[in-house]
Amino acid sequence: MTLGRTLGIGSMAVDRIRRVPRILGSEEKGTIHVHGGVAEEQRVGGVVLNHLGWAAMLGIPTGIFGKQADDEGGRFLRKAMDGLGIERHLVLDGSASTFADIFVDDSGERAIYMAPGATSETTPAFIREHFTQLIQAAGRVTTEVSQLPLDAALCVLEIAQEAGVPTLLDLDLPPSDAVPGLGDTETLEKLLHAADVLKPAKAAAAELVPEAAGDVLAVAEALRRRYGNSAVVVTDGAAGCAISAEGVALRVPSKAAKEVIDTTGAGDAFLGGLLVALASELGWEDAALLANACGAACVEKLGAFPDDPTAAFARVCELYDGAPLELALPECVGTSSMLASERAMGAFGVAVDELIALRERYDPAGFDAAAACIRACHARGGRLHVTGIGKPEHVAHYAASLFSSTGTPATFLHGTEAVHGSAGQIVAGDVVIAISNSGATELTATAKAVRSLGAEVIAVTGNPDSPLAAEAEVVLDAGVLQEGGGLGLAPRASAAAELLVLAALSAALEEECGFTRAAYHARHPGGQLGEKSASRSED
Repeated sequence: MTLGRTLGIGSMAVDRIRRVPRILGSEEKGTIHVHGGVAEEQRVGGVVLNHLGWAAMLGIPTGIFGKQADDEGGRFLRKAMDGLGIERHLVLDGSASTFADIFVDDSGERAIYMAPGATSETTPAFIREHFTQLIQAAGRVTTEVSQLPLDAALCVLEIAQEAGVPTLLDLDLPPSDAVPGLGDTETLEKLLHAADVLKPAKAAAAELVPEAAGDVLAVAEALRRRYGNSAVVVTDGAAGCAISAEGVALRVPSKAAKEVIDTTGAGDAFLGGLLVALASELGWEDAALLANACGAACVEKLGAFPDDPTAAFARVCELYDGAPLELALPECVGTSSMLASERAMGAFGVAVDELIALRERYDPAGFDAAAACIRACHARGGRLHVTGIGKPEHVAHYAASLFSSTGTPATFLHGTEAVHGSAGQIVAGDVVIAISNSGATELTATAKAVRSLGAEVIAVTGNPDSPLAAEAEVVLDAGVLQEGGGLGLAPRASAAAELLVLAALSAALEEECGFTRAAYHARHPGGQLGEKSASRSED
């Protein structure tokens, strides 16, 4: 196996995935599926980061370089890179991290809308200043026609070419979208000529050689004749791929997936397998078998990045039936040797990072408005209620108790029973604090019900644009990008964020109302806290 590191530059994106019954056309309306109270899932994505992720998952040394932003999205993506041992060479001076809104229908097909961010700000001068020596020392360099400007991608390939470093170009966008979106036709033509291996999707390739009449192998051969690449590998979705190289003309059918969940990133996963095959010096047919195995493993899960590397690795090994090949998970994954304490501290670190990020975007106006809302409620004889569904229900119980013990009487309101009669505890002038990470659960119906009874709503949510937030007079941000834990699904960091947002609000109200140690003792005479508060209580 080639020892040099495979380096890539290009799209690194936060994918925001929503499940829908079908992809809509112009002037149509539809619904978004809500699973477990969540309407949107956030995943690691981006053409280059995806294919480097699958390559790293299969054990070859990889690295990523380029421009990125030092924001929440960037921190989320860099943590994923570290999780698979992808070496980072990033300048964090970009305006914002790339994100993509992805809608996946019930058949697994998708529509993607991208906001390029920092990747689109990369220039040839920036490449030469920061990465010339890195490119020259690489084992292989990969880039894309997706979000990176064409002149920047061409600069990368030219530096590599001069140093004798093999290159691979992923033509992810049709030329009609790449020009003028990423540059001009002349630069695109130079870029396609400069790549040693060209990997286009069939739709993108067919624009360049319409005379091939859509035959995927004919397309691959026509492209190779036109641009002089050492190899052209054209992906054709569920049909598989075609390869044209010196003495090689192959059609290789795809591997059958158990169930197609999401086709997003299947071509990226394919390319990750291809990079491993090239580093391992496999023959072209075996390279296609490995790449197809990665593509099939990818469509069986939601999202394009191997966020569960152990499961993805096992599935690729199960699907690959080519020549013997030694594959190994990167040492940093090492699930069998990881201690429970190391797993625990990983989740702990995620929560700490998320809470620090939450503090950095602290919104004084929101807290002032929430405190004023509750003060006005008590001044007119109203009452404070706290509600939530799922894990936020437990946070709501805690918050109601904390408010009550620190001078702001509050009661718990059951999040789902409220629309079955329990909203009767609400009277006009009350305030209800409603807690939901997604802001898109049944709690929205509760918020509407209590508002109809004359209460005001304070939403504590990770989604300020959610239906719950739309029902609220005041919105407090409790958003997180990562939950922590192996799956990253169970509410961990989000529950901590909700709890601390409400704890901070209770502290502000406690001080505003002049709550004393004696008053605390009167409400908490028992236990060690009772002894502690009594020892210095005022008369």
